[in-house]
Amino acid sequence: MDVLDLAMQGLAVFGFILFFVLWLMHFMSIIYVAAYLHHVDNVVSVLQYEVLLCIQDLDDPAVDVCKKLLGKYPNVDARLFIGGKKVGINPKINNLMPGYEGAKYGLVWICDSGIRVKPDTLTDLTNQMTEKVGLVHGLPYVADRQGFAATLEQVYFGTSHPRSYISANVTGIKCVTGMSCLMRKDVLDQAGGLVAFAQYIAEDYFMAKAIADRGWKFSMATQVAMQNSGSYSIGQFQSRMIRWTKLRINMLPGTVLEPVSECFLSSLIIGWAAHYVFRWDMMVFFMCHCLAWFISDYIQLTGVQGGAVCYPVPVCDWLCVLCATLCLSVIGSV
Repeated sequence: MDVLDLAMQGLAVFGFILFFVLWLMHFMSIIYVAAYLHHVDNVVSVLQYEVLLCIQDLDDPAVDVCKKLLGKYPNVDARLFIGGKKVGINPKINNLMPGYEGAKYGLVWICDSGIRVKPDTLTDLTNQMTEKVGLVHGLPYVADRQGFAATLEQVYFGTSHPRSYISANVTGIKCVTGMSCLMRKDVLDQAGGLVAFAQYIAEDYFMAKAIADRGWKFSMATQVAMQNSGSYSIGQFQSRMIRWTKLRINMLPGTVLEPVSECFLSSLIIGWAAHYVFRWDMMVFFMCHCLAWFISDYIQLTGVQGGAVCYPVPVCDWLCVLCATLCLSVIGSV
């Protein structure tokens, strides 16, 4: 057997393993979303809470908005911190430091300003904070907005991202996005407090790792973390994906193989493997595999949405979205 035959057999084996792993991820994600997300918990928490608003720049328009809110609800235990505290290279940690130092309760909910919450979001988070859980996080998703850029974000965060995010958490791999996280403050303090993570850009990864290293479990909220940024575009989405990909590759070098987990490239590899072993028509298999992928993605998207999506998803749009996701993954890996 020459080297070429051995390499082709190895690629065929890789294709079948890829098929099994990817569809296992599809099914785990779809089942988890259907069984868990958007299901109302019957437990009712009696909450004592404070609202700590942290704004870095004194000239930020959000300062006036926060002051108006404080005036409108004088009976709510809330404070505004402006200017942050320079403790490291991470701007988010710098901004949050005064609020963290002034926090008086044992649980800290770090919620980005671009996250839209419901009246019972905090209750949902605290209901998942059982005695063995040290961190509760929300699956990132995107609020309904207008335009192709908004559709691109919503399809990505309703299909490709949750497939990896949920599969990782179901199989015990700690995968946390820090845009909406409820954490035990004493556990963070054991790890050195918030200041200990100011040296990292991906502070959410290292905070989650510190909590896991101390024996605490993670739980996912039944509500999604609804991103609702007022500024969005294809360029901003591209920059964000490239930044995330570079961070993942630096922290977990194995994620350099991420592009092969996307629809078209994986379908080509698996289709070639099916042709090499079974002599099936490669292009017919490729088209059928893509169709099955689109259907499973749509099922998952409606599950994450909690109902029918508010826009039509024609095949051309879906192809554009998947092509864009693949291209951005490849660009970020370079």
